[in-house]
Amino acid sequence: MKPSDAETNPTERGPRGIQSVEVGGQLLIALAHHGRPLALKDLARQAEMPPAKAHPYLVSFIKLGLVEQEAGSGRYGLGPLALQLGLISLQQYDPVRLATPRIEELALLLGHTVAIAVWGNHGPTIVRVAEASSPVHISMRHGTVMSLAGTASGRLFAAHLPREQVLAADPAIVFDAALDDHLAQARLLGIAHSHDGVVAGVSALAAPVFDDQGRMVLSLTAIGPSGSFDLRLDGALAQTLKRVGLELSRQLGWRAVTP
Repeated sequence: MKPSDAETNPTERGPRGIQSVEVGGQLLIALAHHGRPLALKDLARQAEMPPAKAHPYLVSFIKLGLVEQEAGSGRYGLGPLALQLGLISLQQYDPVRLATPRIEELALLLGHTVAIAVWGNHGPTIVRVAEASSPVHISMRHGTVMSLAGTASGRLFAAHLPREQVLAADPAIVFDAALDDHLAQARLLGIAHSHDGVVAGVSALAAPVFDDQGRMVLSLTAIGPSGSFDLRLDGALAQTLKRVGLELSRQLGWRAVTP
């Protein structure tokens, strides 16, 4: 008996969907990706279909409220129902809950302890820890408040939060030339680092996670012994942290600001 396509191609296995919904969905994906209304020909091109094929889908999406058409220009943009769905989706996402399984994956992948820090009354506070198979013996318990000037996660928050908010948490912090350089670098490169900052022999890298308003909501911090820790800001460890931070940020509705 001749095997079915699903048997010969494992990628075809799984629940069957409705192809027309998936095809039309490419128009919604294109609108979400661009973040602005598009003319029919441009939208159809982005969705890789002829305008004549795209138009009936758009008519149906308009009836549902997923798409709306500008009266003057005729361009198509996301409609009120799409906005409502997006807001509901964002409300369902708790940043810490979303990031917790990712730090478990990172600890296994990187071979270093990885923690989540959020902003608390006294500064960056550890709320989740995923230990590597050979964890560094350093205080990384839940509730630990990290130094703003001397740790990677602290510098990251100091780089992205208003200065008055940082000073309110730590009035003793000194924004000298060295610290200002660290903060400028963290903003520019999207990663902060510390080398033997608070504890001798311990280094760390931290990447930010932003919400839909562009606010930093948590840091992903990898920590390890300085002798075996890849502290290069363009190294594999740093790039992996940044990638996961960007993925989580996008899930929370963040969009990169383009000139």
